[in-house]
Amino acid sequence: MDQTQTTQGGAAAATPGAQRRVLVVEDDPTIVEAIAARLRAEGFQVQTATDGPAAVDTAEAWQPDLLVLDVMLPGFDGLEVCRRVQAQRPVPVMMLTARDDETDMLVGLGVGADDYMTKPFSMRELAARVHVLLRRVERAALAAHTPRSGILRLGELEIDHAQRRVRVRGADVHLTPTEFDLLVCLANTPRAVLSREQLLAEVWDWADASGTRTVDSHIKALRRKIGAERIRTVHGVGYALETPSA
Repeated sequence: MDQTQTTQGGAAAATPGAQRRVLVVEDDPTIVEAIAARLRAEGFQVQTATDGPAAVDTAEAWQPDLLVLDVMLPGFDGLEVCRRVQAQRPVPVMMLTARDDETDMLVGLGVGADDYMTKPFSMRELAARVHVLLRRVERAALAAHTPRSGILRLGELEIDHAQRRVRVRGADVHLTPTEFDLLVCLANTPRAVLSREQLLAEVWDWADASGTRTVDSHIKALRRKIGAERIRTVHGVGYALETPSA
């Protein structure tokens, strides 16, 4: 059964989230209402769904700017929701998981999620991450229309800033907006080691030690797509993009 509702703050025009639509998909009534209330207070328009089929139908009809999506749902799970919604149109997805399971996180990132949070989480942090994710997507759209000279080539890896495309040995590699920004951040200073905190600040606009595991999971997802050997881990410090020897 589709259990959706629309909520909208009366002062939305004066708040950072004004006019942006967020679809919250969660089957726990207490959690979904808490998330909706917090995002409404931030100025977002919010609609909710409590199962997989309702989420896909609502996303198609309402065209949200972002999904907050739980993994465990009745009907079909959040991973399938993510696949189906992304097949309709690209939309940033913040996944929620009750299990601190890295496999779930990597699968979620693999089907098109941009970020994830593990329950329990603070509503303040969730709202902050939603704002950051939307800003990052907006920057990506702006960058796509901003001419840049040339294509960065690092051996068999090519990064086209203008088209936000990545190729490995001439074959296109599909990256999420977050993965692309992470790769560009590493490629701006190839072979230099960037700490997890630096990457959080540069890519996520977010400085919080609790987010370092988010960086690790995205690095693993990126390695799967461009080749594990291209990103070097410096234990206890961070990561570096490897380049061919001169």
